[in-house]
Amino acid sequence: MSVVSIPIVNRNYPMGCEDGQEGRLIELGRIVDARARQILDKIGPLQESALLATLCIVLVDEIQNKNTKPTISDEDLREILARIREIKHKMSL
Repeated sequence: MSVVSIPIVNRNYPMGCEDGQEGRLIELGRIVDARARQILDKIGPLQESALLATLCIVLVDEIQNKNTKPTISDEDLREILARIREIKHKMSL
């Protein structure tokens, strides 16, 4: 097991990780640091605990929005398939 120091808004946080995962952990730390700095730039100085809570909520919101897939109904799929068949038929003429 390795320990990596992750800087987030001018403070270093030692974090453990499996050997070989140090680079990935450092990159994730950079992303968190950048997002924390964006938050601070927008809303101003915060206590560490308030920044942590805000950062967690913002990141979870972003993750959930990325994981939200638009739903396609069976009827939509049938219409798409019919259109594909129509185009295929026109191409074979």
